[in-house]
Amino acid sequence: MMAGTILQAGCGVTLVGGAEPGGGLLDLALARAPRLVAADGGADRALAAGHVPELTVGDFDSLSAAGRTALAADSLHHIPEQETTDFDKALRSVAAPFLLAVGFTGARLDHTLGAFNVLARHPGQRCVLLDAGDLCFLAPPEMTLRLAPGTRLSLFPMGPVTGHSHGLHWPLEGIEFAPGATTGLSNRVSAPEVRLAFSAPRMLVLLPLAALDAALAGLGAA
Repeated sequence: MMAGTILQAGCGVTLVGGAEPGGGLLDLALARAPRLVAADGGADRALAAGHVPELTVGDFDSLSAAGRTALAADSLHHIPEQETTDFDKALRSVAAPFLLAVGFTGARLDHTLGAFNVLARHPGQRCVLLDAGDLCFLAPPEMTLRLAPGTRLSLFPMGPVTGHSHGLHWPLEGIEFAPGATTGLSNRVSAPEVRLAFSAPRMLVLLPLAALDAALAGLGAA
């Protein structure tokens, strides 16, 4: 069990944040990761959608009074520090084979950037961020993805990193990726099997939401 773990699960866990998931995204996540954890005001989103989180973590500056009343007192875990986001607090509080995170992007650009930063802060967690049309995860050192040729595959470095690839239209060899320098946006799949390898856990992979099951299989979570 990781230090700071509050919930240990033997199956996938869905994390819900305070932004509107929309489009049935929460149900999509729960179908694959059935245990539900809320980050602060995400509990209100879950309750409004008819789901009761078994754990709610955060500094509780956005959880409504009605939400507090609706939840069991022992399911509320207050972490008052302000140095990290509620997404960070929730992610580091759960040990699971994989996590699907909804409601952490889209509503505000700063929250979206913060969510990407949290993925980079926790390379030991297999966590996939879901948005209305896209998904994002931190690439492990090596992975294989089975995707339809033509699928959009974007890469964004969260620090200096190099990589190797097979099955991408624009190979990664010889490129020094870094924020503020070279990124790998709008690449595309050129073969049914994509193999990726990176020098450090600093590369975000972004795919269409329809590739969720392929992403989970590539992360060894399916």
